[in-house]
Amino acid sequence: MTMELVLAHLYPQHMNLYGDRGNVLALQYRSQKRGINFRVVDVEMGQDVDWQKVDIVFMGGGEDSHQAMIYEDFLGRKNSLAEALFRGLPMLAVCGAYQLLGHEYMMANGQNLEGIGFLDITTKPGEKRAIGDVVCDSLLGLEPKTLVGFENHGGQTFLGEKTRPLARVLLGKGNNGEDGTEGAVQAHTIGTYLHGSLLPKNPQLTDLLISWAVSRRAGDDVVLPPLDASWELAAHDVILKRVKI
Repeated sequence: MTMELVLAHLYPQHMNLYGDRGNVLALQYRSQKRGINFRVVDVEMGQDVDWQKVDIVFMGGGEDSHQAMIYEDFLGRKNSLAEALFRGLPMLAVCGAYQLLGHEYMMANGQNLEGIGFLDITTKPGEKRAIGDVVCDSLLGLEPKTLVGFENHGGQTFLGEKTRPLARVLLGKGNNGEDGTEGAVQAHTIGTYLHGSLLPKNPQLTDLLISWAVSRRAGDDVVLPPLDASWELAAHDVILKRVKI
């Protein structure tokens, strides 16, 4: 299919914890293998974005200190980015980015950071850090339904009524270690705590994001042509075997 998709990668120098950039590479690879031109635009602090020219957004995680660095700049994008997301612009937000898409995020030092308020979530410090492999069942009708990744976060995120969970946890803590949920989905935005990086080991989720972007660009639902994912699923299965799920 002849088409170009543009991905805006927010703050790659500061928000790229645990290989999160690999998610961008996975989206690019599986798009290009289908004949879709895929252009990545890095967006750092102080750089303007015309969201009408963007097809998908990615923002990774960072330590609290890195989140504090980009915080004011990110909050300055609140109205324009939230409006684009409400209109269906797809976004994948990992860990710190996921937290900042919500209403508020209280850091471990007690500082309260206002989010952009797109996702109906709030985050507070947890008593114990969540670290380790995660296996969960996606609630998006994906095949395979399992998602695998790695979590390392001190925050506990709780979903409001407007946001549905991405998955149900089989192994790990997920959003908060209490309600069995992992991640959040609202419109075409996915927030998650899964590093690892996530998409190279979960090609079904990669393809879902690409299909959202392609369908939005085409103005109609588009079914992506099938593409081999044997290497990606082999990596996926290694995690399942390692944790014996």
